[in-house]
Amino acid sequence: LQLQASGGGLVQAGGSLRLSCETSGLTFDDYSLGWFRQTPRMEREGVSCIDRVAGRTDYSDSVKGRFTISRDNAKNRVYLQMNSLRPEDTAVYYCAASISSSGFDVDVYDYWGQGTLVTVSS
Repeated sequence: LQLQASGGGLVQAGGSLRLSCETSGLTFDDYSLGWFRQTPRMEREGVSCIDRVAGRTDYSDSVKGRFTISRDNAKNRVYLQMNSLRPEDTAVYYCAASISSSGFDVDVYDYWGQGTLVTVSS
């Protein structure tokens, strides 16, 4: 089973990036998916999630209105479109899969990708 995140990079403030997480080895439709981020100075925090049933989405207050999560069940991928990026968005971004529920509690997620670095310059 594998989650492979990609799409990170260096972007100027105000710019956009699209993260992608390709999964393999799991029944994608059965899983809720989440995006988290982490820096050396803060614990891993939830950014966005999308559940497995109705595709309901949720966002942290810090990214609401700027980021959009989506999933493609045919391609076994989850995406995070990030617009109007700010220097404080700089972090390693991780995708995660949960068989039980969605949300921002890291403990409900069963599988994690390796992370992709997003750097936003001012």
